[in-house]
Amino acid sequence: MSIVVLGVNYHTTPVTLLEKVMIPVSAMSDALQVLSGRSDIREVVVLSTCNRTEVYAVAERFHAAQKDILEFLCTTSGVSADEITPHLYSQFDDDAVVHLFEVAAGIDSAVLGETEIVGQVRDAWDFAMKQGTSRSTLNLLFRYALESGKRARTETGISRSTASVAHAAVEMSEEILGSLSSKHVLVVGAGEMGEGVSGALSRAGTASITVLNRTASRAEALAQKIGASVADFSNLEVELAKADVVVACTGAGEIVINHELMVRVGHVRTAPILIVDIALPRDVAASVADLPGVTLRDLDHLSQWAQRGIDKRSSEVGQVRTIIGQEVDRYLLDQTQRQAAPLVAQLRKYVEDIRQAEVERFDAGLAALTPEQRELVESISHGIINKMLHAPSVRLREAAGTPQGERLSAAVRDLFSLE
Repeated sequence: MSIVVLGVNYHTTPVTLLEKVMIPVSAMSDALQVLSGRSDIREVVVLSTCNRTEVYAVAERFHAAQKDILEFLCTTSGVSADEITPHLYSQFDDDAVVHLFEVAAGIDSAVLGETEIVGQVRDAWDFAMKQGTSRSTLNLLFRYALESGKRARTETGISRSTASVAHAAVEMSEEILGSLSSKHVLVVGAGEMGEGVSGALSRAGTASITVLNRTASRAEALAQKIGASVADFSNLEVELAKADVVVACTGAGEIVINHELMVRVGHVRTAPILIVDIALPRDVAASVADLPGVTLRDLDHLSQWAQRGIDKRSSEVGQVRTIIGQEVDRYLLDQTQRQAAPLVAQLRKYVEDIRQAEVERFDAGLAALTPEQRELVESISHGIINKMLHAPSVRLREAAGTPQGERLSAAVRDLFSLE
């Protein structure tokens, strides 16, 4: 049995392919059930964000599970194996564990030290637990990964300054325009990303912010929180004509701002417009960038821009890796100790069965005892067993995962004829 991760991310894959492979929240339940239904996959968690889609699984057979996951990604994305395989990475056991810990710590992100990924990892795990596809093995792994990510952010400066896609989008806009103090910004989308962007825009001293969302109540709640205006989604064209900067982050899964819409907008506006598309799949058609007066930036541009700021926090990466190493060691120790638990339970059951058989064999002789005396006999016999098995149980747990542990386990199984 192995822990396996197979996926694509911004390191290995262009946005055009990432958005095809991405699994929306609405399809996540079916995805987990399909994957967990494969004979070689015992547990599964799927992490799908704007920067990555990764499948974490407990595999009965590594290569068979890997094939199952690849087939699943091809089926759900409509992308052939030949097209996706060059961009895939796969890791198993200790390497898969380290990878998840690095993801949770933010050192495998487009924006080094980003804070959003912690919540995304937690949400993916929570969803899988509710679906019953993450159980003891992956629950232990993800719990330690999140604890590792928390330590990385509290004990180092890895998340100092720009540490989220939302913040990076605002800072990139400031670099392009010089300042947002006189700019009217339209935020299209009021989800988690929209909230992050709006907060960053507000702190950046933007002249005005208008929030637009298909669900009006979410737009109103967000606008009230940051002192912004609200527009009806049906007025998208009108709002685009008035905006200096547009940040698109709907998570709609389809193009929201298309070429034809921006051509019409271009007929009624004279000032240039900056559009930053941080949604995946993208909200804005790529051809919009060809229109006069339009500057379009997407996640690929954002990743390239963020790379220049990595030096500010790169000195923290070594310390983060030290923390990850410590947390991985803690996790592996806990994991191996838990692996000893079934043998300890088996040994205790074996001895308990003998105790019960002996009590039953002398049942006639014990019949004359009062209930209190009979209970005392039971208590004494239980106490003797517990005291005799305490030291062996502790030794088995402490030595689990080591050569000595293997020898002790083999000896116990041989001595007591345990399978």
